[in-house]
Amino acid sequence: MDGKRVLVTGGAGFIGSNLANHLAEDNDVIALDDLYLGTPDNLDDAVEFHDMSVLDDDLPTEGVDVVFHLAALSSYKMHEENPTKGARVNIEGFVNTVEQARKDGCDTVVYATTSSIYGSRTEPSPEDMPVESRTGYEASKLARERYAEYFHHHYDMQLAGMRFFSVYQGFGGAEEHKGEFANTVAQFADKIANGESPELFGDGSQTRDFTHVDDIVRGIELAADERLQGIYNLGTAESYSFNEMVEMINEVLGTDVEPVYVENPFEVYVHDTKADYSKMHEATGWEPEVSFEEGVERVCQPYLD
Repeated sequence: MDGKRVLVTGGAGFIGSNLANHLAEDNDVIALDDLYLGTPDNLDDAVEFHDMSVLDDDLPTEGVDVVFHLAALSSYKMHEENPTKGARVNIEGFVNTVEQARKDGCDTVVYATTSSIYGSRTEPSPEDMPVESRTGYEASKLARERYAEYFHHHYDMQLAGMRFFSVYQGFGGAEEHKGEFANTVAQFADKIANGESPELFGDGSQTRDFTHVDDIVRGIELAADERLQGIYNLGTAESYSFNEMVEMINEVLGTDVEPVYVENPFEVYVHDTKADYSKMHEATGWEPEVSFEEGVERVCQPYLD
């Protein structure tokens, strides 16, 4: 992408700031964030920042070529604490943003949905498999997908919904301020580097398709470049258990910190995830470039410097 004016909602958050900073090298980038989970400290000076909510009127959509809609209450816990607020931000905020952009002449949107709607699967999950919502968070993301269909069919817009799989980077990658809501790889690496035992739910055998934020950013940009329509997975098609993750972090850091196993506090919990990213690959040529081994080394490197 080059020479475009783009809006990134949730632009001061983890994925949003990584995307905004990357795009700002060759584009005019506006980042919008209400600072619930984000901080403007994550953003480069080249990014124009607006402290606003996606529920506000008069969003900065004038002259925008592409909207990247990443703003959300982004976890099960956040949603269950206030389901009404979660629905407003995740659904009404999506509709409000897309509608204002549409009225200002923008017809290309890339937005975040979720891979958790696949449930627990050790086999790769394709986009066309049956899904269901077991939580308010998942319901809100499925609602986005349905509203995206509406905007496409009714207004001939192009809206690509990206189902992310366990996005990670170290605390230096814009998540340190999020505490318990930061990605688990960053949290575990920080604890182990400081001699603290990370807490693993159950026996630590749960698996995730850990996908580096750099690969996610490339996929989001490609979805806009190709003006994709529909739903696409962004993951690696590989998965690792939390036990394996802890072992890898210890190996890179040269430590021997044992995890502590605790009872899972969540009534609804996805035990295993793995992406089938073939649809995205066929549409754009995208494939993950950062292996989990390399990604863990990147996360741990600041503690070794």
